[in-house]
Amino acid sequence: MARRKKGRDVSGWMIIDKPLGPSSAAVVNKVKWALGANKAGHAGTLDPEATGLLAIALGEATKTVPYIADALKAYRFTIRLGQATNTDDGEGEVTASSDQRPSDADITAALSQFTGDIMQVPPKFSAVKIDGARAYKLARDDEAFEIAARPLFVEELTLASRPDADHAVLEMICGKGGYVRAIARDLGEKLGCFAHVTALRRIWSGPFDLDDAITLDQVEALAKDPALDTHLLPLETALADLPELAATPEGAARLKNGNPGMVIASGVDYGTECWVSLDGAPVAIGHYHAGEVAPARVFNL
Repeated sequence: MARRKKGRDVSGWMIIDKPLGPSSAAVVNKVKWALGANKAGHAGTLDPEATGLLAIALGEATKTVPYIADALKAYRFTIRLGQATNTDDGEGEVTASSDQRPSDADITAALSQFTGDIMQVPPKFSAVKIDGARAYKLARDDEAFEIAARPLFVEELTLASRPDADHAVLEMICGKGGYVRAIARDLGEKLGCFAHVTALRRIWSGPFDLDDAITLDQVEALAKDPALDTHLLPLETALADLPELAATPEGAARLKNGNPGMVIASGVDYGTECWVSLDGAPVAIGHYHAGEVAPARVFNL
């Protein structure tokens, strides 16, 4: 006999402006507790030292997490020039230093080499798995290991400001799997002066931005209060990049049973991924085939 889930059925997205300190998992747990929800997850980890947008999916919205995890994201971050650290951020030990300081023009010219489709080696203090072990655990144990370079798409990387000779503020829009710390590390090497990240903030992710966000303090203040539900965004917000098709009542019933269902569609190409609704409520995600959608994910709302 299946175990009953504890908590209430609540579905949607809650966007948190994460403060310094807590892990992404700790924020998810806090939101889940405050809402009394039975299921929650997030779309894109922020390290404890990072702040900004953390998109948390509740209930059936967890089925849409891949569409946010795979979406473009924007970051604003500050780098310290002249120093490399073993963690590529301000939490680590300085491993190399230089008195050289690049000009704004030097930085801007170097940034162009980090846009488009690039290959990036994640930091050694990261959650990448090496033969089943997390890289950061191996690094803490001073074990020797290498991390293979991974592809990353960087749509934009610009110099936003230069507070002083030792610091530069950059803004980046990138795809899934990007490590800002690696960008800082590699940029410092390219400039010949070393660099690491001292502050990192995510400012938007897919369709979500910080205008949608509430603080963790607000979540705690409204814990167990129905007013907290008013900060939930609809499940389908995550599907903004997919076309919406309307199901017939009979089609919706078939889709909910995992079978292809009839939809009302025009101008949609064969094989297009889409989401299907009935009277505005999400029913399923799937691919369009000649008047029907074959469901890949079904929503139990």
